[in-house]
Amino acid sequence: MDFIVRRTSHGLVPPSEPTPSDVLELSIIDRQPALRCIARTLHVFRHATAHATPAGRVIREALGKALVPYYPLAGRLKFDSAANFPRLQIECCGAGIWFVEANVDCSLQEVDYFENATSIPYETLEHLLPPPPPHGLDPLVLIQITQFKCNGFVMGLMFSHAICDGVGAAQFMKAVGEMARGAERPSITPSWSRELIQSPSLEAYLKSFPTTLLSSPQPPIPPYKLEHANIDISSDDINSLKQNFLRQTGGQRCSTFDIVAASLWRHRTRAISDTLKENEELILLFFANCRKQLSQLLPEGFYGNCFFPIIITATCEMLKRASLVDVVKMIQEAKANLTIEFGKWIDCGVVDVDPFFPPMLYTTLFISEWGRLGFNEVDYGWGPPVHFTPIQDTSIMPVGIVGCQPSPRSGIRLMTWCVEKAHLQSLANWPTGLEDDVQ
Repeated sequence: MDFIVRRTSHGLVPPSEPTPSDVLELSIIDRQPALRCIARTLHVFRHATAHATPAGRVIREALGKALVPYYPLAGRLKFDSAANFPRLQIECCGAGIWFVEANVDCSLQEVDYFENATSIPYETLEHLLPPPPPHGLDPLVLIQITQFKCNGFVMGLMFSHAICDGVGAAQFMKAVGEMARGAERPSITPSWSRELIQSPSLEAYLKSFPTTLLSSPQPPIPPYKLEHANIDISSDDINSLKQNFLRQTGGQRCSTFDIVAASLWRHRTRAISDTLKENEELILLFFANCRKQLSQLLPEGFYGNCFFPIIITATCEMLKRASLVDVVKMIQEAKANLTIEFGKWIDCGVVDVDPFFPPMLYTTLFISEWGRLGFNEVDYGWGPPVHFTPIQDTSIMPVGIVGCQPSPRSGIRLMTWCVEKAHLQSLANWPTGLEDDVQ
């Protein structure tokens, strides 16, 4: 896949109107050391012909308008110099976000709309992401709009995880889309409300981390190399698996995520079992939205981090022998305990094992659900994206991301980097191996 990206302009986009100048506190979840990272995604939009104005200009102007109610995103991370330990805050200075425009002398069709972007080397895809701004600018959001010859475009989006989770980032981008389509204000009023997620008992834990670690923790590099693979699962297969669960449990229901997570964990275990001992402990980890788990209900417009890790363990032998129904029930039981486990952490500071820092091992599988974040609903005036996909520069933990298949197809797309090359073929054959679960 050869294409040359020519960047034509770059600069900061500040709020289009004056905004408050103050310092805002982050929540106890925002300030977790594991969230000192940048989320990178590509969003592919087909044939932008509804406007005579280039997409880059439309989105740039809309960003300035959206940053008025979302003014903290135009600020900068800082450490509270008056605190007796490094306490991360947001300085609302109105400096703006970093915005780059670029073009490519080919069509999106020629690059297959980046349908299999997860399998393309990062060195190729990074040209669609905004390059680092000059030293010292340190924006929280970076965007590159790359216009293709067909009038379609790709948005390369980089977000500081310290200020938004996936739901919050999508909420902001939907607001930008509304502004681009002529709205005067977002349909959802943004709310900071980080004071509702605080825990004095956890402050001592954060004191143990030096400033340098809080700024950018670097996990150890594992001794394995993970291969990327996309696995498409049809809606018919998903529905068949759900119906099978319904029959075998006497009427209990399960979600699409439950089915896909259980299937991937069990199938991956079978694929890599030649490297495992029968009694070896495997971990399944995923983040659960905790917006409804707090004692005080968060307002609809909250856009900060509000999730908690759910961790499930099982032996290799158990997972190899278990039915899909058994594994789905394990996941459902763990989800049912979310309120208790999250309450222990937020109220009592139970940190013997940090849930936000899982072990970086081949036996750990992290699964994330992206299909319900809201990015597939963002519309800048040319309709929602054909698809969006994560961009992973380093693969240090086995991961499966549950997303949607590119439009107009329906069904689930699993974007994975969870096995070594020796196990890739077995994992890639998974869709044909679903028959043993459908009875």
